[in-house]
Amino acid sequence: MGAAAGLAALAADGAVPARGSRAVAGPGRTTPRARPVIHPTPTPKPVPTPRPAPWTPGKLTALKTPVRELTQLSPAPPPNTIALTIDDGPSPLWTPRVLDLLAEHRIHATFFIIGEQVKEFPKLTRRIADGGHQICNHTMTHPITIAHLPRKRVKKEIVDAHKRISDVTGVVPQFFRSPGGAWSKNVLELTAEHGMLPIDWAVDPRDWARPGVGSIRKTMLSAKSGNILLCHDGGGDRTQTLAALRTVIPTLKRRGLNFVAL
Repeated sequence: MGAAAGLAALAADGAVPARGSRAVAGPGRTTPRARPVIHPTPTPKPVPTPRPAPWTPGKLTALKTPVRELTQLSPAPPPNTIALTIDDGPSPLWTPRVLDLLAEHRIHATFFIIGEQVKEFPKLTRRIADGGHQICNHTMTHPITIAHLPRKRVKKEIVDAHKRISDVTGVVPQFFRSPGGAWSKNVLELTAEHGMLPIDWAVDPRDWARPGVGSIRKTMLSAKSGNILLCHDGGGDRTQTLAALRTVIPTLKRRGLNFVAL
């Protein structure tokens, strides 16, 4: 018998007073038992669900080379599209400014984030995901020498970041970028083993080296339909990157190019 049915039966027998009445003991009457306390089941906290890419990658295999153009994805993306990818965050100083800029221009980007940064800044990481941007794996500690590391260490870098990102955001990364674009047979194979596509870039302004706003802007404005663009929101002072993007994003949009997340 369920709890509700049991209470109804007790009320019918006079053992439980009607709601709003008071139990009174008297001659020939049985003192009623206390009404059982029913604790409501706590409402589970919502868990974000992974967002699929606008187009779904084809069968995942260990590619010999990473993807550098949107046209390499299958099925092909819509025409006149480019992808802005942002590496090495989240940064408590620069990522919020980048997110505000993206929101201002109503575009989505792809963030390749570092596991250690995710661990330190989980709320900021969730803000990226909640903004509709694609969240991707960029290793746990960003080892530049990853192409020369033992397979066991490479696997740990990928798996630890994968778990950290998934736990914090609920998003299972679909794409992986090797630090510094350093690829090897081990890196490519382990990327595929964990259900991700390896992603490189076609346009690199080397903004991490802070070559100047003009240099960054000129390189990024050379982008064409289908290109994957690279810039950074972590790893140092990103003043030049942010200043360049303020011009680059609206200029490319005026050319008829649409920004899409991978």
